[in-house]
Amino acid sequence: MADKVSRFGTVEPEELPEDLRERVGAIAEKSGFVPNIFRALGHRPAELRAFLDYHDALMDSSDGLSKAERELVVVATSGANHCSYCVVAHGAILRIRAKDPELADQVSSNPWQVELDARGRAIVDLALALAQDSARFGDEHVAAARAAGLSEDEIWDVGAITALFAMSNRLAHLTALRPNPEFYGMGR
Repeated sequence: MADKVSRFGTVEPEELPEDLRERVGAIAEKSGFVPNIFRALGHRPAELRAFLDYHDALMDSSDGLSKAERELVVVATSGANHCSYCVVAHGAILRIRAKDPELADQVSSNPWQVELDARGRAIVDLALALAQDSARFGDEHVAAARAAGLSEDEIWDVGAITALFAMSNRLAHLTALRPNPEFYGMGR
């Protein structure tokens, strides 16, 4: 299993339907490699399309949360869910976007002790409240985020990103998804 990317096998980009081949190809061209998540989800093209569409709607927005803040939500959520793939992959992106080689490791390993400004703390705390015990998530969590200055749309974005990556974390666990080696050194 040590050399496998996924317990369910993989699909290479050239085996994907044309539209997905183009989308994954653009990502690979930008990063220099094909992230294993796309190879693992490739055998379910409709699901990969839906995942990419929702991911892009949440993560590529220029409104509200910055791109670094969006990745901060992913890393906090993925750390809370013990998802090695997403911590490693999105930790790399957070290091690059935040221009901070330590932040992702600190947030993923102990998000309660990492030094953040008030806005960053509110974002992480909101993501953790929803990721860790969503049945207990309530008005007090939203009120704390509002008090820290997050807008309604930003609060929604934190919640939606947390929800998407809770699903993604579980897919990574299901598939025993392995991070690409390239992610480990990015942004360091």
